Amino acid sequence: MQEFLVRTSHKPRPLPSGRWAMTQRWNDLLYAHWPVETAEVAARLPEGLDADTFEGTAWLGIAPFWMDRIKLRAVSSLSATMPGLLSFPVLNLRTYVRDRYTGTPGIYFFSLDAGSLLAVTVARVFYQVPCNWAEMRLEQRAEREFSFYSRRRLSGQPAIFKARYRGLGPTRNLAENRAGTLEHFLTERYSLFSRNRAGQAVRANLHPVPWPLEDAEAEIEENGLAEAIGIRLPRREPVLHYSRRLALYIWHQESVRPLLAVRPATVAVSPSV
Repeated sequence: MQEFLVRTSHKPRPLPSGRWAMTQRWNDLLYAHWPVETAEVAARLPEGLDADTFEGTAWLGIAPFWMDRIKLRAVSSLSATMPGLLSFPVLNLRTYVRDRYTGTPGIYFFSLDAGSLLAVTVARVFYQVPCNWAEMRLEQRAEREFSFYSRRRLSGQPAIFKARYRGLGPTRNLAENRAGTLEHFLTERYSLFSRNRAGQAVRANLHPVPWPLEDAEAEIEENGLAEAIGIRLPRREPVLHYSRRLALYIWHQESVRPLLAVRPATVAVSPSV
């Protein structure tokens, strides 16, 4: 199969203002997506966020992968100071949203499970993501084939996920990732939304540098993530994609809030004599 050059800079708009706060790399990702009722997603979002839809439906996604090359701008590379500690499996449950006040599209994490307790702490403290410590195993079976197991620790709901997946190689159709396609809707996202401790919506700007998407195959044996938040997935096969790499630059969080209304200026006028 023909290989394609990795895009090192594809962002169709200027980078966010200010300096990025964190970088990380995601590796060997499976994206499994199901269409779900928009009302089910909307009911679980904080004020200020609306469910984003493609062809009239919201989408719920599950992404297993492994993470490395984590760096906080204010700290030297954590992977250099603690080798081996920050290369670990991760599993997230996501949907796609828009900022109600600006229309900005982004990703909203319902949950993020990680095999590193330190990573869970960083995610909770710096980005207020609902992150859980989990028992995880990721085994590589071939160049693009993996088995993945996750069971949430210290939780009344273990939220087990067990799957085997494989990437099928890049194709020109997916590499081009045209606007108007489902792939473009799912991946061209430059904001990460979450809920802070006060229950308010917050946003961190992103700059992703991905490898091209590939078609994928997967056998998902067990999947309790959606049920853990009260959503039942439809009885249909998910839409599947695979990506070899995804580098992320992440900016500091900011509040999602209404745009300031323009108010008429009050001008003092001296009475005429």
